[in-house]
Amino acid sequence: MAAWFTKNRTTLAIGLAVLVAAYVFYYAKHDIAPSMYGAAWGYAIPLVLAALVGVIGERSGVVNIGIEGQMLLAAFAGFFGAAYSGSMIVGILAGVGTGLIAGGFLALTTVRWRMDQIIAGVVLNIIATGITSFYLKSGEILPGVIPNVDVPYLSEIPLLGETFFGGRSAIALVAIAAAVIVHLALFHTRWGLRTRAAGEYPSAADTAGINVERLRIVNVTIAGSLAGLAGLYLSMDASASFERGITAGRGFLALAIMIMGAWRPLRALVMALFFGFINAVASQLQQTGGFNVPPQLTGTLPYVATLIVLAVAAGRVRGPAAAGQPYVKKDQ
Repeated sequence: MAAWFTKNRTTLAIGLAVLVAAYVFYYAKHDIAPSMYGAAWGYAIPLVLAALVGVIGERSGVVNIGIEGQMLLAAFAGFFGAAYSGSMIVGILAGVGTGLIAGGFLALTTVRWRMDQIIAGVVLNIIATGITSFYLKSGEILPGVIPNVDVPYLSEIPLLGETFFGGRSAIALVAIAAAVIVHLALFHTRWGLRTRAAGEYPSAADTAGINVERLRIVNVTIAGSLAGLAGLYLSMDASASFERGITAGRGFLALAIMIMGAWRPLRALVMALFFGFINAVASQLQQTGGFNVPPQLTGTLPYVATLIVLAVAAGRVRGPAAAGQPYVKKDQ
């Protein structure tokens, strides 16, 4: 434990400083701070889930450019599945199932058929845009809402409790749990060791008896369920409607968050929160208007911040060595 603290002392110091600053702002500006923190987490929820899709894929050796398309298809299927069936449960199952199908499509094309991974992801995005635009029908409404949940005891904690655990939908809680579970699974289980081996040294993993192809297919497919949840959040929770391009580039932003988080789930969660807060600040500036800044300019703040942080972090982190490279068994 002491060695862990020593190794991560810089990260812990920065995290503690950010937490203290957050509490200072919370008590100093209690009239606007809670709403800003809530908006930041609301914006970050689909980014966390989508970033985890990228982490699982690239840790397995598959670059997933199609996260945007997976989210868009799931948002479409979930919303209209619920609207036409009159059941929110049917909509949720349709969204998650669509995410799994889209993940399976990407896995088969890139791993089994060895299609270029970037091209496969772009194809998935194009298909998703075409399908959702062609079959879109306006005027549909959801039969209900995804219920909000208060986590006992945790929701009573000032700032952290009311932001993350008080009055949040089940998808928000799943996003937190998924980040923790994926982190523990990647770095503290046999599955995680095999996954990281497949993404770093697939030939060595194959020699050790790991079926690299099957592992990659399963991981990329299962990760699609998280993309499905991210899409469901956008169309059935955050807005309760579906519009063309509802994902608005969040799948690509999630890839940037994954890189800045050094392909680690908990760091990706922190980076998603950072960009959520930037978005909340931009929204606050638009509402107050005290700085006399055009709304078009403040709306670009999250994307400008993404470019700046990505430019700084890109040269300091290294992704899985075999990510993007198809693997062929030596005996084939």
